[in-house]
Amino acid sequence: MGSELIFLKLGGSLLTDKTRPQVLRPAVLARLAAEIAAALADRPGLRLLIGHGSGSFGHITASKHGTRGGVRSREEWRGYAETGRAAAQLNRLVVDALGDAGAPALGVQPSASAACHAGELRDLDVRPLRAALANGLAPVVYGDVALDDVRGGTIISTEEIFRWLAPRLAPQRVILAGETTGVLTADPASAATGELIAEITPATLPAVLHVLGGSRGVDVTGGMAAKVTQMVALVQTTPSLAAVQIVSGLQEGLVREVLCDPAVRAGTRISGQRP
Repeated sequence: MGSELIFLKLGGSLLTDKTRPQVLRPAVLARLAAEIAAALADRPGLRLLIGHGSGSFGHITASKHGTRGGVRSREEWRGYAETGRAAAQLNRLVVDALGDAGAPALGVQPSASAACHAGELRDLDVRPLRAALANGLAPVVYGDVALDDVRGGTIISTEEIFRWLAPRLAPQRVILAGETTGVLTADPASAATGELIAEITPATLPAVLHVLGGSRGVDVTGGMAAKVTQMVALVQTTPSLAAVQIVSGLQEGLVREVLCDPAVRAGTRISGQRP
């Protein structure tokens, strides 16, 4: 496991207040950056590709302009550019926090090379990411705008980027750090008390999909149900991938712990095998 490659996503609702435009949670970001830097120091051979959601920076702007559904008019293209700027602004804050904590982070802009067809990511240049990983850096991608040969423009989520990169970079694990303890049987924003779903597989996914609500605040990329469905597909199509783990980024020290130890069973585990 010394040269293990991990994809780590920091959720947009974890890093920002997703109910208010462009409101960062600086203390949460600083703590997570310190945990990531500590894990890299603990495991010198660890290769880490980091992604993050756009949170209240990109999602609210994209929702206002309808960017996910297509970009055609002059006003919609202005909205596309505005959304791209907002997403890149959050990426700069994340990369700076990681660098300040001592992690060798390198921001990589997905929209510079991404190409989609009817909302599906069809191309993304992997060469900068391979070079960064080969030279001991931690590239940082993010949910972004993207050109689309049917819609004109659209939005690509971090999970969609991970799905594109996984068969090309062959990670051993994917970790999604969010606000909740994992996938719950009730929407965490509701009054109901949800129970943790500890394991999800392709066989059990249909039975739990109906209880997977959307994410709190504005999310133009589909919320928890879409994320879990994408991750189930990912474990089925990536032979190198042992599991996807969805954990709480609000629990102090947990991100560092799961990065350092693949045996930690916190949160929800998604695998291609029957439990």
